[in-house]
Amino acid sequence: MRKLGIAVAAVVLLVAFVSVPALAGVKTLRVVGSWSSLALYKKFERPFWTEILPKALGGKAKTIMTSLGQVKLKGPAVLRAMDRGVFDAVSTVVDYVVSDAPGLAGLDLPALAPDIKTARKVVEAYKPVMADIIKKRFNAKLLAVVPYPAQILFSKVKITGLKDLKGKKVRASGWTTSQFVEALGATGVTITFSEVATALQRGVVDCAVTGSLSGYSAGWGEVSNYLYPLPIGGWDYVMTVMRLDTWNSFSPEERKTIQKLIKEKLEEPAWADADEETQQGINCLTGIGDCQYGKPNHMKLVKVRPEDIKLARKILVDYVLPAWAKRVDKETIKRWNETVGKVVGLKAEAK
Repeated sequence: MRKLGIAVAAVVLLVAFVSVPALAGVKTLRVVGSWSSLALYKKFERPFWTEILPKALGGKAKTIMTSLGQVKLKGPAVLRAMDRGVFDAVSTVVDYVVSDAPGLAGLDLPALAPDIKTARKVVEAYKPVMADIIKKRFNAKLLAVVPYPAQILFSKVKITGLKDLKGKKVRASGWTTSQFVEALGATGVTITFSEVATALQRGVVDCAVTGSLSGYSAGWGEVSNYLYPLPIGGWDYVMTVMRLDTWNSFSPEERKTIQKLIKEKLEEPAWADADEETQQGINCLTGIGDCQYGKPNHMKLVKVRPEDIKLARKILVDYVLPAWAKRVDKETIKRWNETVGKVVGLKAEAK
């Protein structure tokens, strides 16, 4: 009955989105933001769509905004709904939609970008490839790509490094992360973000991967004991896209305004915030350093050793990158090698 109630609520919400009448002379934008409990939505997405953009367009646009958690459409379904005209713009985690567009997974392979500086270079290099994939697969315009804090490892059981994951059940943040942990001898488990804390508490999984501050906000630090800060799950990028029909309904001048503002008011500050939030999350989870978000937890911080960095790179090259290359066409591999590959000094080949 509970599942039925949720399904009915989701349908009602979607119908409401579709049936909202546009005010005379005012464009009504139906926008889905990312996870409303997290800082990206609160600090950047919601203010941009509900305040900054309508004001900049001189009152010609009005926004009705919801979030991924409210629409309850999993994986690529929210973008499919946008393609059908249910929504006008969507912010969603790139990893959520790689089943429909595996080329997008090339953006965020485990251990590909060990720091935020490299992550930014990777994104800027791969954006044109992403834009083409999104346009072709989802009939949408790519507007922005921003990171969540680094996707690190929470463990309920004692670990001292990557090799200790052998035999463990690990909730991975995406398909490529599952490939990574399975190459270590672990079992990759798929569990939705909202269910992970309970799964850790009950022993359904031994470890889980997410952003440091995201994990703190969701209570993972209360049910885990060890924190391993190597970004084995990448950066869990969030992309903001707009339905092409909606995008084309704006004048050329309005489109320039949207692109300028989304870069200045959402993309740039979100990138700066992600680096700070990664460290803040670690502080809040371990009780080491200043925690600005509440009462700190007391997880043990596991030091990342040089041999683990080398091992992570080896797994990326020997297992994850070839596995991804098998799922995409030759043109995507070629473009990855010409963009991301040049940034990180790697070459993708399907073996």
